[in-house]
Amino acid sequence: MRTYRRLLTWALTLACAVGALIALADIDTPLRFVLTPLYLLVVPAVAAIGLLRDRDGISALTFGTSASLLVNVLLAQGMLIWDAWSPRAAVATIGALGGFLYVLRFLHRGDTGMRRNVSSAEGMGAR
Repeated sequence: MRTYRRLLTWALTLACAVGALIALADIDTPLRFVLTPLYLLVVPAVAAIGLLRDRDGISALTFGTSASLLVNVLLAQGMLIWDAWSPRAAVATIGALGGFLYVLRFLHRGDTGMRRNVSSAEGMGAR
């Protein structure tokens, strides 16, 4: 089961990366209509889900999907309001926001491996 999950994760990552590259390079291919929206939906969703702690799968999936749609709609509305519509800029902004949330996840959850677990007695200087 773990192998299939890892394989699915890498396949989804590759599909999203190809979708972003297709949009940024403005390549006209039929895959653009599938891979670029996949990228725009998955990247913010995975970044938002990474910020959650101890949630079940359905709650995390619902939160991630709604956060992804919210981010994409707000970005599109902002670009239209300020007359700065650009699909390339939207893809780059979603990528930058996803990267920022990914870094925030490590800072928030302490997954960097640099911190060690310290009990409250050790933290207070007791021996």
